[in-house]
Amino acid sequence: MRCIAVDDEPRALEIIDNFISKIDFLDLVGKFRNPVDAIDFLLQNKIDLIFLDINMPDITGTELVKILNQKPMIIFTTAYSEYAIESYELDAIDYLLKPFEFDRFLKAVIKAKEASKLSSGVENNHIVYLNTIDNKIQLKSGSETFQIKIDDIKYIEGLGNYVNVYLTKKKIATYISLKDFLEKLPKDGFTRIHKSYIISINHIKSFENYQVKLDDKTIPIGKNYRKDFIELMKKRTR
Repeated sequence: MRCIAVDDEPRALEIIDNFISKIDFLDLVGKFRNPVDAIDFLLQNKIDLIFLDINMPDITGTELVKILNQKPMIIFTTAYSEYAIESYELDAIDYLLKPFEFDRFLKAVIKAKEASKLSSGVENNHIVYLNTIDNKIQLKSGSETFQIKIDDIKYIEGLGNYVNVYLTKKKIATYISLKDFLEKLPKDGFTRIHKSYIISINHIKSFENYQVKLDDKTIPIGKNYRKDFIELMKKRTR
């Protein structure tokens, strides 16, 4: 995958360059300290992935993403945790909090590679399909088709044009938008609580005004979904 790195700190670019050099499927074709220069490069070149700092002078990383009409996959790299929610609103592949180690970096780029493969599958007419049969759902991922119990779905994470479906024992990635996936699920069993998350109501362990706790995952409640979610939970306890 062709990638670039954008960060106003030279040391941060050096670290990303070093990590990328250890990964065969990544090709670093540009490093930029000035986000304006990065935008100019992106307008003239096809890039698959951007490693992007957020807190930069003149143009922030999130503003850079919003400017682009054709958006590559984004992995945000920043020292500020408060930008995490906004990054997911922009369908980022991942969010790396500085200082990050190579194993965390590798985990993020593997997610990007997974997303790239799923996208290529669609271009080759390996179309994802969903179908409910006897409380089961057929889910195509790459060349494999899985038949899973709807009750086993804990939550679905949206990442651009594909989703990760988290089950009780495994995860399946498939190329479909979060909105389209939600339309296929039983309305009384699932709800969207964030731009990037759908959750199974039956797997909720507890909830507060700003987050929901599942078995092994805490998920934020987006401000645009909070009121409807609280009302839904009130109705279920009446």
